[in-house]
Amino acid sequence: MASVSLRNLWKKYGRVEAVKGINLEVKDKEFVAFLGPSGCGKTSTMRMIAGLEHITGGEIYIGDKLVNHLGPEERNIAMAFESYALYPPMTVFDNIAFPLRAAKVPEKEIKERVYHIAEVLELTDVLNKYPKGLSGGHQQRVSLARALVRDAEVYLLDEPISHLDTKMRNRMRAELKRIHQELKSTVIYVTHDQIEALAMADKVVVMSEGFIKQVGTPQEVYFKPRNLFVADFVGEPPMNFLDCKVSLGEKDCQIIIDSLSFKVFDPEKLAALKALKTAKLDRLILGIRPCHIDILAESTVLDGREIRGKVFLVEPLGDSNIVHVKMNENLLLIETITAFEKKEGDDVLIRFQEEHLHLFDKESEEAIF
Repeated sequence: MASVSLRNLWKKYGRVEAVKGINLEVKDKEFVAFLGPSGCGKTSTMRMIAGLEHITGGEIYIGDKLVNHLGPEERNIAMAFESYALYPPMTVFDNIAFPLRAAKVPEKEIKERVYHIAEVLELTDVLNKYPKGLSGGHQQRVSLARALVRDAEVYLLDEPISHLDTKMRNRMRAELKRIHQELKSTVIYVTHDQIEALAMADKVVVMSEGFIKQVGTPQEVYFKPRNLFVADFVGEPPMNFLDCKVSLGEKDCQIIIDSLSFKVFDPEKLAALKALKTAKLDRLILGIRPCHIDILAESTVLDGREIRGKVFLVEPLGDSNIVHVKMNENLLLIETITAFEKKEGDDVLIRFQEEHLHLFDKESEEAIF
């Protein structure tokens, strides 16, 4: 297996800049997910690593070898596409075996490896069928099997389970993670699905408009987003964002949202705010995830961290509720237990979990904490 290094990598399609000077280190045996919306540059980046796209500028290393001018067949990579790209005249067995036969692997070993990966991906009952007789989900698993059956240095997976139904997709996430651990392989996985990225990857690369917005573990990009884009893109239900300003005191500060306010006492957050220029304290965005807001009992002892609102809507989701709460003109999403009994129009007392508060500069959109 091998590491992958991207150094000041650019990709232009005419006047359109799809990838804009990104730098990234993928360690040997690491599972890295490229996460972002359509058009963010993640697939273009993967295709450049594979050698399927010309590099406009920069360098790509696989291991210690510069591969800019090497063809795909010279890079020892395996790739599974979102589109299946199967060979219609070949059976499923032959489709999976194709890269092994091209590499002149002995037929006995081919049979063993094909049957092993077919068992893992639940394809043993369709090995003698042809692609046209398969469902879209089966075809996608065959495409994935054809990539994973190879003994490659780097596996490039471009949304390989996007066409599977929800139940199979959930199973495949676990299987892909297990396969990665078994193969001890370097995997780069492209997806727009944050659940896939957070569930499977050792490291998540969040991209937007050709730039890398953050690189970190799933826990880091979820709990410590470095900017407004990452905070908004990662997380379901999405993070709440509220325009606010801050009034600093000696031992606390007040976060003011329209005519409402609450206190924050955390010393680290106070220190971060005191380091800001005074003018910036009036141009901030508060971020808080729905699961990090508590709806309090009316008997709760008040300490200044509370804020009042009114129930606007309750969405029952089975194992939880999403409660929409109005605070003047602002609408908050709050995740609660199923036993929540308030109804539309009822007053509620809420408290933001201080350790999970996020604050962003409104101009730069960078995180303050």
